[in-house]
Amino acid sequence: MRLRLALVSILVPDYDAGIAFFVGQMGFDLLEDTDLGGGKRWVRVAPKEAETAFLLAKAVGDQQVAAIGNQGGGRVWLFLQTDDFDRDHAAIVAKGVIFEEPPRDEPYGQVAVFADPFGNRWDLIQFRESGMGSG
Repeated sequence: MRLRLALVSILVPDYDAGIAFFVGQMGFDLLEDTDLGGGKRWVRVAPKEAETAFLLAKAVGDQQVAAIGNQGGGRVWLFLQTDDFDRDHAAIVAKGVIFEEPPRDEPYGQVAVFADPFGNRWDLIQFRESGMGSG
């Protein structure tokens, strides 16, 4: 049996706001947007050529609305790996995404933190050859 992580759900206040950010600003692919009726949609987005996609889940009810942007408890919990940090950092900045810090070098690679408009904190990261994620 071969198992793989297919989807990670991200709570958003509105499907279209999620699509606007992830597809419009980040340049992700819109893999699917299916109307399920009753105001629900099945919306999948993913970075180009990624194996794992994100399911944009519209928050419903006070508990889910309160969790928008706090799924990681205030920590960086999403890691967007690149093979060319400088290129992708510049492209993301040019699309209006604001980084919380300038890029920095760590023993495992080059990294900078940004937040999506919903409050989720992300690392844009390029791992070193001998670092985590390289194998």
